[in-house]
Amino acid sequence: MGFRMGIVGLPNVGKSTLFNALTKTAAAQAANFPFCTIEPNVGEVAVPDPRLDKLAAIATSKQIIPTRITFVDIAGLVKGASKGEGLGNQFLANIREVDAIAHVLRCFEDGDVTHVEGRVDPIADAEVIETELMIADMESIERRLANLQRKLKGGDKEAAAQEKLMKAALVALEAGQPARTVKVDDEDRKAWNMLQLLTSKPVLYVCNVEEENAAKGNSQSARVAEMAAAQGNGSVVISAKIEEEISQLPADEQEMFLGEMGLEEAGLDRLIRAAYDLLGLQTYFTVGPKEARAWTIRKGTLAPQAAGEIHGDFEKGFIRAETIAYLDYVAGNGEAGAREAGKLRVEGKTYEVKDGDVLHFLFSG
Repeated sequence: MGFRMGIVGLPNVGKSTLFNALTKTAAAQAANFPFCTIEPNVGEVAVPDPRLDKLAAIATSKQIIPTRITFVDIAGLVKGASKGEGLGNQFLANIREVDAIAHVLRCFEDGDVTHVEGRVDPIADAEVIETELMIADMESIERRLANLQRKLKGGDKEAAAQEKLMKAALVALEAGQPARTVKVDDEDRKAWNMLQLLTSKPVLYVCNVEEENAAKGNSQSARVAEMAAAQGNGSVVISAKIEEEISQLPADEQEMFLGEMGLEEAGLDRLIRAAYDLLGLQTYFTVGPKEARAWTIRKGTLAPQAAGEIHGDFEKGFIRAETIAYLDYVAGNGEAGAREAGKLRVEGKTYEVKDGDVLHFLFSG
């Protein structure tokens, strides 16, 4: 599974600049005035994973196919967006379609870049957006509860289950808490996800700092990290300006530039890794002479469901999985060496796939 991440933030926090850099395009116009992004921009990027290149080199694979992440740049929200202020509800609808929200917060001082609220306070900015999303969720739930009444009178069990979940969300929202704070039983998880509540999505706070603070952050990003930890959300420090500069450089010059800035890796790598952690995602690989390919799954996924990511028939007819851990594959210089060293395992339907597993599925057609 690839996943979709919506990028939100107040106007002029560096959101579109970051989107441009991440997707290495100039599709999103970055300008110093509110509402410069009139349509939500969508960009796909390959998830960087040096393990995939290593596996491909060992297997002399003709093609390398990384897993992908889709970024959706959602126009700058403002206070009152849920009431139609700024660009309003059409953009709230775009957020419903993503798996997680990357909330870009301005953690830099710059007199040349205006702030829509006339101050630099990332905690307050986060609260503005969260409040707008909570208001939108409350209004959505109230509308849906009203529409459910006829089905409830008819004894519809599915409607009763929906009502229970919506009322639980409403209690949290009215207490000033996002929907993601609601405890949901495993058997209700699918129905809960179908509600597509804006504040049920996990949030990754992206602290946009000055160039000189890109490596370690500043006092503002430290405040954000503390807030994120208290909420059970994630945070990452990035300088959108640096990321934009990196995106314009040839690949062989990017590493040198990062070194000069005191950075070990590009912000894209850090952001994606933080998103994987937040969503509980991991990667497995399929490797052969034709192609080396990365697949994204949730942690805890069993072998048949992991096979289903490749094709539904693989899951339906699953027999077993031949499994080699990444390090064992490398140490054996490929499948044959790993097999000879006794590192190839045969796993059944209850096997929980591990990050970095190199898998070959056997199934009945």
